[in-house]
Amino acid sequence: MELVEPIRDMKKLEKMKKYLKGKNLRDYCLFVLGINSGLRVSDLLNLKIDDVADKGKLKDRIHLIEQKTGKTKDFPISDTAAKAIKEYLGELNDDTGSDYLFQSRKGKKAISRIQAWRILNEAAAHAGLEKDSIGTHTMRKTFGYHAYKKGMDITIIQKLLNHSSPSITLSYIGITRDDLDNVYLNLNL
Repeated sequence: MELVEPIRDMKKLEKMKKYLKGKNLRDYCLFVLGINSGLRVSDLLNLKIDDVADKGKLKDRIHLIEQKTGKTKDFPISDTAAKAIKEYLGELNDDTGSDYLFQSRKGKKAISRIQAWRILNEAAAHAGLEKDSIGTHTMRKTFGYHAYKKGMDITIIQKLLNHSSPSITLSYIGITRDDLDNVYLNLNL
């Protein structure tokens, strides 16, 4: 299996969002929350409605225990993610808090990791991204990549992603030595 990459091109990212929103609000919400939270897909898919809303009112924060690490994760819901969640929850007829947020159409369980991959790959193909470079981890990597590009300190991103070192985080989000060298070559003060 190839390593997946973050979505670096904002136009393609927006094209994916537009495509998903026009197709299915559940899938749009999954993608928007994924790229704005840095959660692993396993944690995204295990979210319940009552993790994001209380009696129909959107919560300010998401609190969960990460499946992979067992660590507590508590973070605010960004405005973009909040808007997507509200829109999606407004579409749901059943507001049972114990139901999965990203519920399968085939019952009361969450969509599968494979289904999430299909959703992302279809939207990526529509946006003109290479099929082999997109996977469910792309959302998490996209979060880290754009946080870094917007000037967030790499050690903060490292902490958010629960990595053991900044070098692992840089490699994970696709920042290469060439990217770092370009700072020296292009600054020319």
